[in-house]
Amino acid sequence: MATKEAFLENIQNGYTFKGEHFKVGCAMLDGEVISGADISLPLKTLNRHGLIAGATGTGKTKTLQVIAEGLSDASVPVLLMDIKGDLSGIAAAGTQNAKIDERYQKIGGTWAPSAYPTELLSLSNEKGARLRATVSEFGPVLLSKILELNDTQEGLVSMIFKYCDDTKLPLLDLKDFKKVLQYVSDEGKAELEKEYGKISTTSAGTILRKVIGLEQQGADIFFGETSFQVEDLMRISDDGRGMISIVRVADIQDRPKLFSTFMLSLLAELYATLPEEGDLDKPKLVMFIDEAHLIFQEASTALLQQIETIIKLIRSKGVGIFFCTQNPMDVPPSVLGQLGLKVQHALRAFTANDRKTIKQTAENYPLSDFYKTEDLLTQIGIGEALITCLNEKGVPTPLAATMLVSPHSRMDILSAAEIDTLVNSSKLAKKYNQEIDNESAYEILTAKLNEAAEKTAAAAPAAKGGKQKEEKSMLETVLSSSAARQVGRTAANMITRSLLGALGLGGKSSKKSSWF
Repeated sequence: MATKEAFLENIQNGYTFKGEHFKVGCAMLDGEVISGADISLPLKTLNRHGLIAGATGTGKTKTLQVIAEGLSDASVPVLLMDIKGDLSGIAAAGTQNAKIDERYQKIGGTWAPSAYPTELLSLSNEKGARLRATVSEFGPVLLSKILELNDTQEGLVSMIFKYCDDTKLPLLDLKDFKKVLQYVSDEGKAELEKEYGKISTTSAGTILRKVIGLEQQGADIFFGETSFQVEDLMRISDDGRGMISIVRVADIQDRPKLFSTFMLSLLAELYATLPEEGDLDKPKLVMFIDEAHLIFQEASTALLQQIETIIKLIRSKGVGIFFCTQNPMDVPPSVLGQLGLKVQHALRAFTANDRKTIKQTAENYPLSDFYKTEDLLTQIGIGEALITCLNEKGVPTPLAATMLVSPHSRMDILSAAEIDTLVNSSKLAKKYNQEIDNESAYEILTAKLNEAAEKTAAAAPAAKGGKQKEEKSMLETVLSSSAARQVGRTAANMITRSLLGALGLGGKSSKKSSWF
């Protein structure tokens, strides 16, 4: 029979860390909170990623909130993917009540309300600073991945990007890319085939249809200027706390292509931009993906492969990625095996499949002399969870059934008026929410074709009189046009793209800060 003394010693030995850490709760044995059995998370290993799982209503989102608050207090910036739209309350102070008082009498310590420095971001028309990237910055490799093109079609996309580079045609939005695609498969086909090789009209038509499909999911809103700078995700507030950036994506749950596009560009950009850091005392950025099962169920093959690759490599850049989902089996095994911190809330056993899932879940946790994990998974209450993490040596800590601390911020969402106030006072919103439509490939090619048409019309009468003028090549026409002479001011926004080794990703020089 396990004794409280042996249990307390086991927990204290397992959760005593030399480096910086923060408390998330107190361990329980046989349903009773054991005084002094504090459960903390070490900052040093939070770049080893994590999982927060459990059935609906068991407290996953509040646990995410608690960990985000602890990171912010430790001056670690946090990025939250708010898919359900229920995380904005972290920007406002919480309200003390009898339940919080009762909880803290059991787990010890004190509770005080606190609002956290928060920035609201948006991929669509939600209120917040707009996240954008240009097509040029996105690059041919990632664009081909998100469009799920075959090798032949991907080659055509690469050729288009090369042609635009060589002729200084900025690809800022999808309108630009479509215009170039139409041009190279019609009026400009002969010109390009001389320099770049045979162009398949069928492949061009297929790519155009897929781009239109991407537009219909709202991706035309994502592509454009001004490009978001990843450094703005890693800011420290004036009071020394890490800024919590909330990407509001509640309105795009039914548009997985748009979310996949964003996630591909963000993960690749973080990897391409940040230098190798090795083992830091604390992460440079921690990203939480709430309702992650929606991503894994709906995401493209390219995104799934990307996450699997990035999760293995990006920790060395000082970035941690946490998945919050209902069932740990929703996460692919190749990803699940890379997650150092596991916070498991209660699971429900309503069916035979549920019981099988619970048994599989229990096998993912360290063996314990104090718990029968399979039974405990259905017995822990709301605001309680099984926790194990990696200590500073990378060894898993003892499994601990934990009564969690309460968030210090509001456990509800902001009102519409509060969101307006937060966005109106945001420096990032002022920086990124201006609509910009610089002259780019669409305008330049349109001008080029118009000039060619006018020249053809003017040359027709002259030809009848035997005074046919020598015509410039189409490339000379566009480069000499007034529109082309202005391209220099937008060409500076184009960023050198490179493949990131085995990743196969588009990237940019670390000297630049915009996405790609």
